[in-house]
Amino acid sequence: MTSPSAEHSRSERLFNTAPPEVFFVLSAAAQYTGAVVAVNLFDQMSPATIAWIRVLSAGLILCAFSVRRNHVRWTRRDLLWAGAFGTATALMNMFFYLAIDSLPLGKGVTIEFIGPIAVAAFMTRSLRNTYALLLATVGVVVLGGVELGNEPLGLVFILAASAMWAAYIVIGSRVAMADRGVAGLGIGLVVGGVLITPFASNDAALAFSTPSLFFSCVLVGLLSNVIGYGIDQSTLRRIPIRRFSVMLALLPVTAAVFGFLYLDQTPTAIDLVGMALVLVGVAVQERETVERHQPEVQTA
Repeated sequence: MTSPSAEHSRSERLFNTAPPEVFFVLSAAAQYTGAVVAVNLFDQMSPATIAWIRVLSAGLILCAFSVRRNHVRWTRRDLLWAGAFGTATALMNMFFYLAIDSLPLGKGVTIEFIGPIAVAAFMTRSLRNTYALLLATVGVVVLGGVELGNEPLGLVFILAASAMWAAYIVIGSRVAMADRGVAGLGIGLVVGGVLITPFASNDAALAFSTPSLFFSCVLVGLLSNVIGYGIDQSTLRRIPIRRFSVMLALLPVTAAVFGFLYLDQTPTAIDLVGMALVLVGVAVQERETVERHQPEVQTA
């Protein structure tokens, strides 16, 4: 009979040895399954309210999950970083939902990818990684197209979400490297959920008085934030910010696939070319990992 500690050790070894791309696909699948559920709620509730319940419920779930697994003392600086991370994440979620209320899911994610591209470009140092970034970027542009339609407000929202996505990566890496599991993510999401509460007031009463709507929003938070962002935190402890940012190009591909499967948004032949370029770009980049150092043991 296998002990729980042995099972945990086996799971940890599996995560540390499996290619990060596998976990990106799992994270993307969870996030955009949640996005599909959210899009189908837009006719009944405002996107801001859905984002609010998503963020706050996910934060509470993560805090409950990690309370017994985290005994490290939190400093004021740790809490400030977690709060900044959660605020960026909450605003990213809210702006993204406001955007895809009027933009197709795949196109919205494509434009939002400007944020990760900017982070990856800033961090890129080698010629090989430059080629990888260019391939992924061209693929994302081809996948999303250049025609923005007549939705200027949707464009404003998706560009705001893009800026918050860049902050999510940079600040999220710092929170992840504190090595407290998902505790930093949970605390941050609670802070972020509280801060965006004023934007959720319109439909809050409807959400809490209609169990099916409320639990659908909680399901979105569980899929997109608890599972999706929880995987991101673990991945950020393994690979550098630059590699993480380039690998995020897999998300527009996943969004287009989910848009096709569940939202009747059929990709064209050009879209398929874009997906192929993204996959090649992700595949050819350097596969460096984060150097993990064991903490020094102090003796009396």
